[in-house]
Amino acid sequence: MEKNLFTGIKIGNIDLKNRIVMAPMTRSRAPETFATELTAKYYAQRASAGLIITEGTQISEQGIGYPWTPGINTPEHAKAWKIVTDAVHAEGGKIFAQIWHVGRQSHSVFHNGELPVAPSAVGFPGKQFTHKGMLDLETPRALELEEIPGVVNDYAKAALLAMEAGFDGVEIHGANGYLVDQFINSNSNRRDDKYGGSVENRGRFALEVVEAVVKAIGSDRVGIRLSPAGFNGGMLDLNPAESYGYVIKNLSKFNLAYLHLLEGPTPNEDQQQYHIFKNGVAKVFRPMYDGNIIINAGYTKEKANAVIASGDADMVSFGVPFIANPDLPERFRVDAPLNQLLGHETFYGGGERGYTDYPTLEEVAATV
Repeated sequence: MEKNLFTGIKIGNIDLKNRIVMAPMTRSRAPETFATELTAKYYAQRASAGLIITEGTQISEQGIGYPWTPGINTPEHAKAWKIVTDAVHAEGGKIFAQIWHVGRQSHSVFHNGELPVAPSAVGFPGKQFTHKGMLDLETPRALELEEIPGVVNDYAKAALLAMEAGFDGVEIHGANGYLVDQFINSNSNRRDDKYGGSVENRGRFALEVVEAVVKAIGSDRVGIRLSPAGFNGGMLDLNPAESYGYVIKNLSKFNLAYLHLLEGPTPNEDQQQYHIFKNGVAKVFRPMYDGNIIINAGYTKEKANAVIASGDADMVSFGVPFIANPDLPERFRVDAPLNQLLGHETFYGGGERGYTDYPTLEEVAATV
């Protein structure tokens, strides 16, 4: 039988009803870093996904990089998230928390005037969205060698709190130019100690984080997200296939629930090293990884079914389509049209508008 989006699958010890994953998406609706009843409504509306991966949840105050994003670094955070996980489970859904440290993609306004941290004191041009408006990015402070084990432990502590909160598992955010990605990438990591230089050294932090989280909560409850083809956020690796390939090959030994990979933007002529991904990121790394692969970015229903049928990926995550379509799996199933997005100003911050007020097919039919 050919596999498709509606074929069930097992990740770790969890049975998923379909292979449609809700991708993590920052929505900036967590006042004082806490999930709310509105957060619970938003995720519960989307519980027909085989798996929901939450927006990035910071593992520490040091990991904060944007306003109104939720945390998972105190017992109070776990208590707030428990309302969310209970709501999703009541609707028959499964939900992982994405655990997150933004590294250099932050600003001193979030840290009482202290600079954000990174593998190296290497900045990149751009602006940062803050509660004080758009501010110029700063050159970060390089983490001291003796600080790094504490940051690794913060990921493990966040994973344990996620279990207290009732999550089915966690996804380590290793993508999009955030801290784990910054260590792997040759452009952002200029260290000359055991965490920098060779691909083995640059991959060390990512693998130490995975090992710590696995030890804390078990491999069957752990996934990781990587963006090997991404060069946003100042990422421009000299040999991305080698750098990320080293990490991915070593992930197989952990027997994780899944590896979540992002497609990248189309490279220009100055980014020749990224042309290896022109036929798809999963195709490049599938031979290197033994477990389940989720692929993300720009997938339609048809393209998703094709990549699953090919065996290059086992699941597909959808981001923006899930914002406007809380019942996306049902719309895919019956080939129904998708809701149109409200304005982009509703993506980040605000209340119900553009968050929990998109209608389902059933609600649309009731108004006809």
